[in-house]
Amino acid sequence: MKLHQGILSLLACALASLSLSSPAHSHSSAKTTHVGEKPNIVVIMADDLGIGDVSFYTRDLIKRQPLFETPTLDQLSREGLWFDDAHSTTALCSPTRYGMMTGNSTYRSTAPWGTWSMYKESPVKPTDATLGRIAKAQGYRTGFIGKWHLGGDYKTKDGTKIYRGEKRGYLPTVDLSKIVDGGPEHLGFEYSFMLPDGIQGPNYMAFENSTWYPLSPESKVILIDEKSAIDPKIVSSKGPGMGDSAWDTQKMGDIISRKAVDFINQQRSDKPFLLYYTSPMPHVPHIPPATFDGVKVKGTTPTAHLDMVVELDLQIARIVKALKDKGIYDNTLLVITSDNGGLLFSQNTGHRTSGEYRGSKNLAYEGGHRVPFIVNWPEMISQSAIVKEPIMAHDIVATIAAVTGYKVQEHQAMDSMSLLPLIRGENDFPRREFMMQQGGTGMNVVLRKDQWKLMIKTNRNLNKWEPVGLYNLEANHSENEKNNLLHNKEYEKHAEKMMSQYLEIRSSGVRTTPML
Repeated sequence: MKLHQGILSLLACALASLSLSSPAHSHSSAKTTHVGEKPNIVVIMADDLGIGDVSFYTRDLIKRQPLFETPTLDQLSREGLWFDDAHSTTALCSPTRYGMMTGNSTYRSTAPWGTWSMYKESPVKPTDATLGRIAKAQGYRTGFIGKWHLGGDYKTKDGTKIYRGEKRGYLPTVDLSKIVDGGPEHLGFEYSFMLPDGIQGPNYMAFENSTWYPLSPESKVILIDEKSAIDPKIVSSKGPGMGDSAWDTQKMGDIISRKAVDFINQQRSDKPFLLYYTSPMPHVPHIPPATFDGVKVKGTTPTAHLDMVVELDLQIARIVKALKDKGIYDNTLLVITSDNGGLLFSQNTGHRTSGEYRGSKNLAYEGGHRVPFIVNWPEMISQSAIVKEPIMAHDIVATIAAVTGYKVQEHQAMDSMSLLPLIRGENDFPRREFMMQQGGTGMNVVLRKDQWKLMIKTNRNLNKWEPVGLYNLEANHSENEKNNLLHNKEYEKHAEKMMSQYLEIRSSGVRTTPML
């Protein structure tokens, strides 16, 4: 579809690399790193962590008393940058992981609603600039540890074909000894310790460097169901499936974070590294460990769900300690975010996983995709700040390209904006004029432009489009998505224009961010 003049104007504003827009924060002049010394990079993505799950946000930003503490996340927020208008690619896990890996909005994917089976073909193309490929091309040692949820290729046991069948239940024909394509190794990560489905199943296995990693000397690949599992609660609503007979959900956070520490400790001082750590916490099932590094976890908060947030904080503390013990923390770019908004399991305790915002995981309301986004880099960030610029979490791809000096091609990271000017405290950030967002199973998509948010209902086949909500996000945060202005005559034309803009941007396939 040919873009009309309104869309051309909109995109011209968004792609202007010399925008006069100033960042909505200041943290003094940037520090400079030593000449030729590239920073190490650690990207941490939590699973279902809402902004209200971080006690810094609850206490410092909305002035409420938190029900529990996240001391590591709080300290990192106070010492670095907290992005107050940050959004996950979508309000659900798998499609966001595609965005975080490639810098593309999910509508560009072959699986726009997500790759929910570990046996589905990976949506990531060989030509995509992934986090791993970017860093590896620039001389970094690259590692991936944690939840994958991006599909992959596993052969049948007779070796004749790639299995693409049922993901649940007993699957005796699948060769689960190795992932042959579509895994971390194939997307640029030289080392990987991968949980195909995180901790929720229906697969309950770990793979190291593409090969099955037995969790004990006696491990066997069996059907994990409520009868065979170490704890029946291990089998979540995702159902039974193939797994390691020694799988114990409450131990997985300890296992993967130790792998992250091992990866950090093994790195040479003359070669920078990138670690992408995707914790499966605090996703279900909520089976917290009794303790973690000597700190009591289980039973320390009102719910098992929030105990899992405490465990996540301790995992991050372990990684931060490893960086400091190795003497490399100051020149490490550390980014922490979440794949989508938080969970409502603890709302009857008074806990608000989405803070002031409406909604939660899976919804197109702000609480579904407004996420924590914390950046630390002591050698570069001279003063902490609350950053008000609207960003997308998949901006991390272009940011890492800019930090490492990678030249993004026209077809790569097409919706990712480098945040490096904001991290440096510079005044030439080319502010986004719009954001393309997506909800979850309700099949809602969103166009955000300035303070305006248009919510559009579609279907899985993407052949029906109907505007269902128009909201002014400048209003009171706790009320702004309760006041639907879609049928207000004063705003009818504005809603129609935004609807047209969304459809034309999407159908055109045009790049939405500037080239680096």
